[in-house]
Amino acid sequence: MHRIIAAILAATSCAVAAHAQDVSAPPTAASPIISLDDAVAAAGGSAPAVEAAEAGIHAAQAGRRIAGLRPNPTIDTQVENIAGTGPYRGLSQAETTVSLALAIELGGKRSARIAVADAQTQRAVLGAAITQADIRLQVTRLYVETVAAKWRALTAKDQLYIAEQAFQAAQVRVRAGRASPIEEQRADVARLNAEASLARSQRLAEAAQANLERRIGISTTGMLDMTALDQVPPVSYGPVKAPSAQGTLALAAADADLAYADAGVRLAKAQRVPDLAVGPGLRRLEVTNDTAAVFTVSIPFPVFNSGRSAVDQASAERNRAEAQRRVSALDIEQAITDARAEADNAATTARNANGPALAAAQEAARIARIGYREGKFGQLELLDAERTLAETRVAAIDALAAYQNAKAKLERLTTSAPAPMTEQGN
Repeated sequence: MHRIIAAILAATSCAVAAHAQDVSAPPTAASPIISLDDAVAAAGGSAPAVEAAEAGIHAAQAGRRIAGLRPNPTIDTQVENIAGTGPYRGLSQAETTVSLALAIELGGKRSARIAVADAQTQRAVLGAAITQADIRLQVTRLYVETVAAKWRALTAKDQLYIAEQAFQAAQVRVRAGRASPIEEQRADVARLNAEASLARSQRLAEAAQANLERRIGISTTGMLDMTALDQVPPVSYGPVKAPSAQGTLALAAADADLAYADAGVRLAKAQRVPDLAVGPGLRRLEVTNDTAAVFTVSIPFPVFNSGRSAVDQASAERNRAEAQRRVSALDIEQAITDARAEADNAATTARNANGPALAAAQEAARIARIGYREGKFGQLELLDAERTLAETRVAAIDALAAYQNAKAKLERLTTSAPAPMTEQGN
């Protein structure tokens, strides 16, 4: 079914050639054709959503580096036995202690933090992949609609050309006394309606093109691939593969959320273990002008906050993420099933609309034109045949566009997740 759209307008090639200069000017060296992939690449390079996703990855990577850092040491200075009474007045009895405290994390807190940061990084990477997939779907829909709108405008101009020819033929018949003046009036009404339809179609085509250009950030005047709607798959009679959510972006995102929740439980449990703070120090005694070494060990006593509530909270979040993951798997498989059925139905409609139905409408209109000029058919038969042909052409374009959009939706749902990022060393 190669170049189906071109066949839609083959019956009136002269009108097509005239209007093709307006709708899709032939490419030149200075204005190459912008394919769908080119449009997606252009949109991905300038989309704020992509910049936001990349910033999210950078932030998560920075968080991963922070998570791997050990606690900073502290220096403590303490002066005792000063500003008192008697012999302790002044600084003569002062004892000055300077100590260095090193925090020792227990319970695997550092590795737990790193696991949380790795999960956040992987989720950010998946978020960027989801953003790219969404951009491709959005641009595909805009691109398909723009191409379809251009073909609708081309069809409308073709119908205006036909209506003008019919009006001229009606004038000749009326002036020759072979038809009532009512036929001329009917033909004039049909011509005026065709002019209005062309104006509407052109405005819609211009709006669609403007929306596409705004989205991808480049001009597309006369440079789109006008055969983008042509590809419709043949009828398939094989068994239908059962839908599976495995490997899809949406399920990978749910898995990443569950991994993050698991890491959160691990971190909450690790934080229940108190840390130690140890370090050497040096004490100077003013009264004897001597120095002595000291060694300190401190450990918090979890009386009021044992961390149990934090573990309960993290466990509940983990259970929620696990349940949400199961829900996501069911929703994704249902969406894939619906999208596949929608794409198959759209393909069937497109094949039928661009096959026998279009051929029959074209032949009926051709016969009606010849018969009307020869006085064998009335004007009502001609108008009905032309209206049927116009509706069939538009229906064919709509069916092709609907199939391309349905296929893009299915591809978005079944997009594979990127490979997990290699974890950085601790």
